[in-house]
Amino acid sequence: MTDWRREARGIAADAHGRRAEEEAATFLMEDGWEILAMRVKTPRGEVDIVARRPGIVAFVEVKWRGRAADLDFAIDERRLTRVAAAMEILLPRFVKSGEDCRIDVLLLAPGAAPRHIANAWQPFV
Repeated sequence: MTDWRREARGIAADAHGRRAEEEAATFLMEDGWEILAMRVKTPRGEVDIVARRPGIVAFVEVKWRGRAADLDFAIDERRLTRVAAAMEILLPRFVKSGEDCRIDVLLLAPGAAPRHIANAWQPFV
């Protein structure tokens, strides 16, 4: 594949990702969440959305797929491990004393209701 085609696909994927993150943020706000930040980058990875409800801060991974059937395969342990590593760095910035935190996943596809998976991943101790 030529470089311009690869670059064009990357640009299109990024645009889909941004739209999905905006849709996810809207969904979360309608569900009572306050959006604290979006697309927060750290040396260990990126968190798509940081959201708060009283007593809890969620670090949300957003995945968009072109077909609802593909959502079941959109998230894996490797991706969530990166979110967890980024979350560790971001905890002091976003989590107040006495608040809990968790990693959520929000799955989106055309024609399908958003699927919010609360507390989607916890590290093995």
